[in-house]
Formats: sequence, structure tokens, C-alpha cells
Amino acid sequence: MSDSPDTICRAALADGKLLIQRAEASGECFFPPRLMEPLTGDTGWTWIEASGLGTVYSVTVVGQRPPAEPYNVTLVDLDEGVRLMSRIEAIAPDAIRIGQRVRLRIAREGEDFVPLFDPA
Repeated sequence: MSDSPDTICRAALADGKLLIQRAEASGECFFPPRLMEPLTGDTGWTWIEASGLGTVYSVTVVGQRPPAEPYNVTLVDLDEGVRLMSRIEAIAPDAIRIGQRVRLRIAREGEDFVPLFDPA
């Protein structure tokens, strides 16, 4: 039995890589991992490693009760054409701007590895 797309993607994150899927017929990339291309249902796709470069599409700053610091929830458009929700670190949440270029960094959070971003 082969591993599920989610299992393969999580293993790649643990190895410091973000894998996305590319449809063989259309060449369109998609994320999060799934068994079929979202729009067509085609099952022909391959894994590619994301370049790690992207652009901020939107950002929300989430305030917390002091002394906890605010944090951001950001949508990033990767250069490969997929959009993912993440956080941008190494910058104050209110300094993040739509259109800003960012670079992927894989970080460990508890037992999981997650894609985060830093300013490019």
C-alpha cells in the first residue's frame, strides 16, 4: 500500500522540504496535498519541491491579552501558483505588507514540522 499524499508531504516537511503537486495534464500546481486535482478530478500528478519564494496575499494581525504578543495569520502565494496559510516571523506583525516577498522556512512545532515564512 502506498503512502497517502498527506503522509508524503509531512515526511518531506520533516526533511526540510515543501512538496506540492503538479497536474500532469494541465501543469497546474495544487496544495494542500490530495488524491485528485481539485478542478478536474484527474489522478495524474507528480510531486515537485516548492522554490520557497512567495508573495504576501493577505495578513491578519491577531491581538492577544497582555503579556502575550500579537501574531499574524498570513496567506502567501508561492511562485508556483499555490496559496497557503502560515505565519511570517522575524518581523513585527504590523510591519507585514501585502505584496511583500517572503522566503519559506520549515520549523518544528511540538511533534510537527510546519511551513513558516521570513521576509525575503
